[in-house]
Amino acid sequence: MESSAKEPQSFLPLTPVVFHILMALSRENRHGYAIIKDVEASTEGRVIIQTGTLYQAIKRLLDVSMIHSVESKVDPELDDERRRYYALSGLGMKVLAEEVLRLERMVNLARANQILGPGKVGLLLQKS
Repeated sequence: MESSAKEPQSFLPLTPVVFHILMALSRENRHGYAIIKDVEASTEGRVIIQTGTLYQAIKRLLDVSMIHSVESKVDPELDDERRRYYALSGLGMKVLAEEVLRLERMVNLARANQILGPGKVGLLLQKS
């Protein structure tokens, strides 16, 4: 991810880790552990982000201004003051929206080619 490229399409395709981080932050500002737990819950345990992987991705996302640190905590009374919270930037939201549209076009193509549809995926998985 190059910081001089600010066109949302220039960041595509997103890695699954980056996609899920941006998706978690699209719902609310979160600290790292909350991002990990949100991704795990929203993917029903199919995606587990390790701490090192998360913070490497967060550093890159901060460097290219897709996310930024925020001071406001969800509930300062219940929170550890050392936690850093992250929020999606305008660029981050545009990149996420472009990625969702890209994925939607791919799914539509799969449907048009009769790869997806009622019972199709199950049949394909049984053949392999």
